[in-house]
Amino acid sequence: MGSMFETLRNALKIRDLRKKVLFTIAMLLVFRIGSHIPVPGMDPTAIENMFKQGALFGFLDIVSGGAFKGLTIFAMSITPYINASIIMQLLTIAIPRLEQLSKEGEEGRKIIGQYIRYGTVVLGFMQAVGYYVGLKGAVLDRGVLSFFTITLTFTAGTAFLMWLGEQITEYGIGNGISIIIFAGIVSRAPSGLQALQTTYVNASSKYSPLIAVLQIVLIVAVFIAIVAAVVWVSQAERRIPVQYAKRVVGRKMYGGQSTHIPIKVNLAGVIPIIFAMSIMMFPSTVVGIFAGNSSGAIATFFKNWPQHISYSIVNALLVMFFTFFYTVIVFNPIEVANTMKKNGGFIPGIRPGKPTSDYIAKVLNRITWFGALFLALVTILPSLLQYFTNMQNVWFGGTAVLILVGVAMDTVKQIESQMLMRHYKGFLE
Repeated sequence: MGSMFETLRNALKIRDLRKKVLFTIAMLLVFRIGSHIPVPGMDPTAIENMFKQGALFGFLDIVSGGAFKGLTIFAMSITPYINASIIMQLLTIAIPRLEQLSKEGEEGRKIIGQYIRYGTVVLGFMQAVGYYVGLKGAVLDRGVLSFFTITLTFTAGTAFLMWLGEQITEYGIGNGISIIIFAGIVSRAPSGLQALQTTYVNASSKYSPLIAVLQIVLIVAVFIAIVAAVVWVSQAERRIPVQYAKRVVGRKMYGGQSTHIPIKVNLAGVIPIIFAMSIMMFPSTVVGIFAGNSSGAIATFFKNWPQHISYSIVNALLVMFFTFFYTVIVFNPIEVANTMKKNGGFIPGIRPGKPTSDYIAKVLNRITWFGALFLALVTILPSLLQYFTNMQNVWFGGTAVLILVGVAMDTVKQIESQMLMRHYKGFLE
């Protein structure tokens, strides 16, 4: 513990790094302040009944840092941006022009980023209209003026969060969007402790104090085990050995060294979790908003779906799908094989060219299966714990833990790389 504080002190001694850390903290303070500014013309107490029905809006409120339940300007959180990013990545594969842009380096990425911003505003306005129509009981004075005031405030809040995340990415530490989601989840820690207390009280009254203590110990043990497992898998990688042939250029000899291609087991990080979370929340949120207190079969099913085992299964399958989907986007075995061939590199026992790309693809497919199954298991495990302990709105559910640990690991690595450049000892040593 002492060495860690020493590392933190060394990090803050670096002027550039200190500025980035302080800038990130300042932007997160802006985010937390905005999460307490209510939208004009709406009554937050009107949606209390929705939260009393169960876990329908629980995680949406956790990610937004309590902004949704309070109907504040950041109530929609960064969800429209995530959805716009998913749509753009799908279109990049389907539309040749977008695929060409994605391969044009920094300029192409800037254009695609601009498209994502436009899509975020459009999707945000559509979601804001849905909030206005669905949460009609929370609107104090319905009319044209209130419609534009409320919908544009919600949309502007999401657009501002998007801008805030981009500023953190450019001038701060870590990925800005992930950092904002991280801050929202962490801010709900007190409600997590309250949920543990409620679980203890309920178990004590229903069974006995001993059973209640055992339930709390089990929950904490699962939480620690998940964190440890996520850290372990995040650090794991498969190293493919590569040998470079010797070649003579002029009077100098190049190559001849041995190296490796590191392929991380969890190459996609927390992206599949965030993507799956956005899609899984969509039908339940829409039905919960527009169906109101309807007792129809479809409305009842979707309202109670987050508490059913099938919800966790579908969520796990989506996590696996997006793990493979994102891995295919960020890692191309053919390009790696071609780059190795151009530089005189080869995998021992494997011929250069197509056999090399096929071998890398085979290895990538195997470790991606492991990573996808692991992410799916961690996603569904706390839900199973919830079924057995009857604990509602689990704050440290699998999705929340994966986001927390994943974002924390990525941020620490960025800080560590900055420190190692200046010959300081890093966090992860």
